[in-house]
Amino acid sequence: MAGNEGSQKVRIRELPWAAVDPQRHSHRLGERESAELAALIIPLVPDAKALHRRRWVDRKPVWDAIDPVTDLLVDRFGSWAAGWNWTVGEGDRDGGVVGSWCCALHSVSTPADTAALVLEALQEWRDWLEELADHFAALAPPARSAPDARHWARACSELVALVAERSAAQSGWHGHCEQVLSWFLSHHGLPDERARALVETAVDGSFESWRAPDQRIVASVSNRFANALTTHD
Repeated sequence: MAGNEGSQKVRIRELPWAAVDPQRHSHRLGERESAELAALIIPLVPDAKALHRRRWVDRKPVWDAIDPVTDLLVDRFGSWAAGWNWTVGEGDRDGGVVGSWCCALHSVSTPADTAALVLEALQEWRDWLEELADHFAALAPPARSAPDARHWARACSELVALVAERSAAQSGWHGHCEQVLSWFLSHHGLPDERARALVETAVDGSFESWRAPDQRIVASVSNRFANALTTHD
């Protein structure tokens, strides 16, 4: 399944690290702020029965039904928040890591309960971005010497394993995996376009939906990743 990209305001798969970096975009919701946000979400929640009728009677897609909620979150917090419903497998979008939300068709219930679930999913996405930032820092190249190929290969292997596990290697998981690898390089100073091109070359179509890569494939990708960095740095 080719998932929807989401709201027209933000194309989540194209966001650079600067747009989602937790250090650049603070986010803390207290109890009062959460209640205020839920109150804003509630009027935007589509009717659950109407969604089912649209999907199963009219035979029309419903993935865009929740876009007004995404637009609200993006307007309030920034483009990083567009990932709140980038769910595992075939949900509103394809190939993400959020588990608390499934899709508009199956996750929308009462307005209040749906608003609470949106906040939970937003926090889960935020936690993922913060976890990535921690991993990127832990995998930083040594400050006083040029990193060798083994460092970059190890970093690549660890990040691939992390994304494969979090996404359950379901439909489209490899797209976000490549994005995370490019985010890692951007975090450590590579220009975004170069980072994406390097990762695309290193992966070279090696990853597949519904299949976690075996050690041989990960090693091959990681070696290409490392060689590209150490050859051209």
